[in-house]
Amino acid sequence: MANVLRLMCIKAMAGHARHSAPMLPPKSFHGPGEPCTVPAGTALMQRGAKATYVYHVDHGRVALGLTENGCLAHQMGLVEGPSWLNATCAVLGLPAVVDAVADTEVHATRVPLAEFEGSLSALPATAQDVLRDVARAHQQQTELAVSRLVKDAEARCAEWLLRHAEPAQDEPGALAVLLRQRKRTIAAQLGIAPETLSRVLRQLRERSLISGSGRVLNLVDLNGLRALAGV
Repeated sequence: MANVLRLMCIKAMAGHARHSAPMLPPKSFHGPGEPCTVPAGTALMQRGAKATYVYHVDHGRVALGLTENGCLAHQMGLVEGPSWLNATCAVLGLPAVVDAVADTEVHATRVPLAEFEGSLSALPATAQDVLRDVARAHQQQTELAVSRLVKDAEARCAEWLLRHAEPAQDEPGALAVLLRQRKRTIAAQLGIAPETLSRVLRQLRERSLISGSGRVLNLVDLNGLRALAGV
């Protein structure tokens, strides 16, 4: 298991990358754990939840991103076997930063977390330090990518509202947006899921940047929307 963990130190960092090409030539998994097969669409990792197993994807492809209402609304990358899936979180003892959903049927080996952590403690102290440093750097990069993803959705939405603003019918000098298209169509134009659009609009209302519901949205704080959109 120690040799496997040394290999994992490098391969785990590629697990959440935006590309699926491994950094090392494919190698079969040799270590303790139980094989499992999951169908496409199965959640293997949930954002904010601490894992009880550490997964090594032997064959298949797993999509990484953020889910909404059970669907992957924002895809950030792919993990393609053979590769570790959630080793970074396990090394640091932290909950998952992103969701992971099987994009195809996945054949994996799952190692109980306690056994994985026990194997880590068997490594030399220097190797443990290096492993945690690399894992911590990767965790920070993933968290930054998630925060930018959410911010980008808000920025695109704010920019779209400003671009489609027109004089409000019932309030002279004010601006509003009349939703002439379905939200699903608008979301497609913004490159986000309909659920994400609804969530962002709700957040803008809570921040008093817009008001109203239904087909008319009133632009309450133009300066705030411009700052959010970066214009």
